[in-house]
Amino acid sequence: MLHLSADNHFFAFSKDHVPVLRINSSDRVRIQTMDCFSNQIRREEDTLETIDWERVNPATGPIFIEDAQPGDVLKVTIEKIDVGPVGVMATGEGMGVFGSYFKGMSKRLIPIEGEWAVFNERLRFRLNKMIGVIGVAPSKDPVNCGTPGSHGGNMDTKLIGEGSSVLLPVFTQGALFGTGDVHAAMGDGEVGVTGVEIDALLTLNFEVIKGMQLNNPMVETRDVLSCIASAENLEEAALQAARDMYAFLLDKTGLAGEDLAMLLSAVGDLQVSQIVDPLKTARFTLDKQWIEALS
Repeated sequence: MLHLSADNHFFAFSKDHVPVLRINSSDRVRIQTMDCFSNQIRREEDTLETIDWERVNPATGPIFIEDAQPGDVLKVTIEKIDVGPVGVMATGEGMGVFGSYFKGMSKRLIPIEGEWAVFNERLRFRLNKMIGVIGVAPSKDPVNCGTPGSHGGNMDTKLIGEGSSVLLPVFTQGALFGTGDVHAAMGDGEVGVTGVEIDALLTLNFEVIKGMQLNNPMVETRDVLSCIASAENLEEAALQAARDMYAFLLDKTGLAGEDLAMLLSAVGDLQVSQIVDPLKTARFTLDKQWIEALS
């Protein structure tokens, strides 16, 4: 199995990056990632006021996937997420949904004990390990790793966890894949501006899919298929995610457009991924039983 250290990282997805690793379709890679603060907050005495904010949201990579060409789809299957021993959460003035309530910034170190995150002496919660930043190089200008888009990036979608596959449209030769911003736990919306940010070791499998057209990322879990879209506001993102699902299924189900719209309204779910990044992210999620019944 191939390995890639977090020493190889970038802060913006770009078609101009020089790849640090070249792989083939069907290769497995173990990828080390830093947390969203580039591991700058490791002790109680480390503060948000003293970190380098130019080093936020690093993605490990980029990885060049042989045979990946513009118009293809890159399928990335997340086989394993091994998280570090301590995570960190942060919030404060101007940060997230509640930023107007606070003065200054606050952080909390979150020890990991087995499958639990220890919030304080009274509260602990189960891990739901997921990847916040995962994507490929966009076709035009660079996009910083804190911003989501059609290339993926900082989608902060909690479906992107162990056993899931992320399908990304490819915009440039080799795709130039990168990933980071792992969370030991995060709720839909990420309303306080962070999940439990943590360094991690990821085991990923890569596959180039020819002849599949995607405009925006999709996620497939054991049970559901989800279309992900990001836009200036949540309404635009939600509309795009629902329309992406409609377009994806229209030619695959044999249903008339009106019937497909009614089915999606009856059994599909429009969900929020995150509302705190420069673009907002929504997803439209459908149980795979409905796709299998109509195939």
